[in-house]
Order: sequence, then structure tokens, then C-alpha cells
Amino acid sequence: MKLNYKLKMDAEIENIKKSGVKPKLLLHACCAPCSSAVLEQLCDVFEITLFFYNPNISPESEFIFRLEELERLTAEMDLSDIKIIAPPYDYSEFENIAKGMEDIPEGGARCAKCYRLRLESSVAYAKENGFDYVTTTLSISPYKNAQWLNEIGLELAERYGVKYLCSDFKKGEGYKRSCALSAQYNLYRQNYCGCIYSKQT
Repeated sequence: MKLNYKLKMDAEIENIKKSGVKPKLLLHACCAPCSSAVLEQLCDVFEITLFFYNPNISPESEFIFRLEELERLTAEMDLSDIKIIAPPYDYSEFENIAKGMEDIPEGGARCAKCYRLRLESSVAYAKENGFDYVTTTLSISPYKNAQWLNEIGLELAERYGVKYLCSDFKKGEGYKRSCALSAQYNLYRQNYCGCIYSKQT
């Protein structure tokens, strides 16, 4: 049964606001456009650190440019106090999990494995570095499966012992807002998710 993860997030945020505490959130970021509206929504609720772990992006020059755009966005949104963690680029990490799934259509099982790869690294980092919550900007995209993202995130969070902030950021006009902010800040909006297979579709 599909759950409304936006409602779950809204309820969690309401409880956090009532507590008067600003928890530490590790926010996995896939790119600047997707991060824009998510940061706008969460920056008053959490102490945010961005985690730019995306070994699926190809080529490396694309990875670097998306990271630079994320850095520019936080500066121009006056959020330069938000730290960005970017592990070294290693496309082989994605290639290893995609082996044998090269011909699977975009949006299928290969994408689910890619979600897990990026979320597990994020959840592990959150646990190792004392974060209260972890989540990802990926659910703001209409091309990403929010059900899978939340199911994987919750499973990993339980295993590692950290809280996963459920989300479906595209809802409540979140995707529309990300498009508006992208135009406002003149952000690079890539025309493929990141991997070579998404570029071919």
C-alpha cells in the first residue's frame, strides 16, 4: 500500500517545531535544482549539512559542475553556513552495482540499486558523524520513485540506528517551486539524471 510520505514528514516536522530543538540533518543532495526548494523548506527546522554523494554521475566533469552549482546556490540563497560534504568521485562504485542491469529501462531495478547505493552511504555517514536525521532531495523529482526511496531509507536507518526523515518533496507544488527557484538563480538544469543509461533515454 502506498503511503503519503509528505504527510508523515509534515507531522514529524510539527513535532520537531514543538520541541524547540533544531536537530542535525544530513541531506543527501543530487543537484542544485532539486536541493533549492528542499533547502527552502527545511533550513528553518534543521541544522543541515549537504552530502553530495553521486557516483552515478558521468562524466566526471558533469559531477564537478553539479557540485559547483550546489555551492553557488547555497551562497546565493544566503545559506553559506551550510557545509557541503563531497566524497571523492568514483564512478566504479556505480558501475559495480549496475553490472548485468545495463539494458533495464530507466526507472526500474537498476535505479532502485542506485537509490540504495547513495542512501546507504548517506545513512552510514550520518550515523558515524552524529546526525539526528538523514534524508534525500531525490523525491522532489517526478521521475524518482518516492515509495522506493522511503522504503529503502527507512530500512537502512533502522539498520544503522539513525532517523530517516520520510519525504515526497515533489508534493505540495515542491517540484514547481524548485523550477521557479532554478529560474531565479539561473541554475543549470541537467537533461538526464546522471548515469550513462539515463542519458541514452
